[in-house]
Amino acid sequence: MQTHIVQIGNSRGVILPADMLRQMGLQQKSVVNVSMMDDTIVISRQPREGWAAAAQKAHEEGGDGLLMPDILEDEKLEDWQW
Repeated sequence: MQTHIVQIGNSRGVILPADMLRQMGLQQKSVVNVSMMDDTIVISRQPREGWAAAAQKAHEEGGDGLLMPDILEDEKLEDWQW
């Protein structure tokens, strides 16, 4: 894909196609990493940090249970008429 560098305020930027962003799972205001490899600019997704540790802590503190009870847990579905 060929594009042009555009002025954005006092900076410069490149417009990325919406389908390309969608394929990468990026949205407006997504955090990305911008780096250089030789003469190439690389834009990559910034993985969410700290989620695994937060989930582990929630589990240890008992904060990862169901928010609502499982209402079908004790239902006898075989008694239902379909």
